[in-house]
Amino acid sequence: MFPIDQFQSLHTPFYYYDIALLRHTLETVVTESGKYPNYHVHYAIKANHDPKLLSIIASHGLGADCVSGGEIACAIQAGIPSHQIVYAGVGKSDAEIALALEHEIGCFNVESLAELRVINEIAEKMHRQARVAFRVNPDVDAHTHEKITTGLSENKFGISLAHLSQAVEEAKQLSAVTLVGLHFHIGSQIEQMHVFQTLCERINTIVSQLTDQGIALQSINVGGGLGVDYRHPLDHPLPDFAKYFHTFHSHLRLPQGTEIHFELGRSIICQCGHLISRVLYVKEGEAKKFVILDAGMNDLIRPAMYGARHHITHLTASHDAATETYDIVGPICESSDIFAIAQQFPHTRRGDLLAIHSAGAYGQSMASCYNSRPLAPAVYSEV
Repeated sequence: MFPIDQFQSLHTPFYYYDIALLRHTLETVVTESGKYPNYHVHYAIKANHDPKLLSIIASHGLGADCVSGGEIACAIQAGIPSHQIVYAGVGKSDAEIALALEHEIGCFNVESLAELRVINEIAEKMHRQARVAFRVNPDVDAHTHEKITTGLSENKFGISLAHLSQAVEEAKQLSAVTLVGLHFHIGSQIEQMHVFQTLCERINTIVSQLTDQGIALQSINVGGGLGVDYRHPLDHPLPDFAKYFHTFHSHLRLPQGTEIHFELGRSIICQCGHLISRVLYVKEGEAKKFVILDAGMNDLIRPAMYGARHHITHLTASHDAATETYDIVGPICESSDIFAIAQQFPHTRRGDLLAIHSAGAYGQSMASCYNSRPLAPAVYSEV
């Protein structure tokens, strides 16, 4: 799977992307979503904005889910048609709104009445019509990490159900916006399908109430959030996309012809990416042994930020090497710069190569130059 000889000659750390796996994942997404009419998948660029990966995603016909003007620019540069771009985010700047209007994107996912009014004002000045969907906060618990849940009543995202009728009425009065649908996103790394089933039931109720009020919607955007297997990434490189799309098909009860939009990021890109690092030192403590890598939390912040644990493979150990217990840590001047605690690992020496898996999502895209460290480059299985 990994070209170890090639890795030995490369400066570490770097992100390694398995392009064949990415293509297989995209083909599966297209096949499974294509079983249902009016299903549209948008790739969530925040997961990874690498230009080569984006161009491959665009070539498979996916749209883009963007949360900044920079991501809109990335999507367009990658060849994603502007009408397939949806734009969310609680803090869209005037310049970002103008950029989106200039490119005539498919839809703004509007998160507040204040934002709706600003979009209308800018669109009027530009003589453009903005297609909008209200991001509704459905108060659904995604049963995931508190820092990546987005659909509870106390989260900053979306318009509350209590304010939805007011927002709809105001949108009808504004001259430069057209209300086309509703948007929902309840969180990330959701592994239980019953959570999505609960979301469907909540959507059904909301749409039914609006229909009774004479409000017809063209589209429903259910967000993303489908989780991946961080524990066994090599055994389960793809989530169950078939079950995911079928869950919505089975439980959504919407007027015929309603478009259903999905915003998948992590589930598409995560498992094709790996952070490759070299061992700088093996440090003997009083009660512990530390494997100190040249990759740190600036290269993969998920363990430090979310307490996440990624599967790690020793790439250069002999097959019959005895195992020892190590804490695997980075070089950053922070005690939270830890990748694994009490890891049973083959006997490790300075210069050994390790692969930290499931780094395709929120690795390169969240990387920083903290401690004045350079950004790690990307290496691809196909040139």
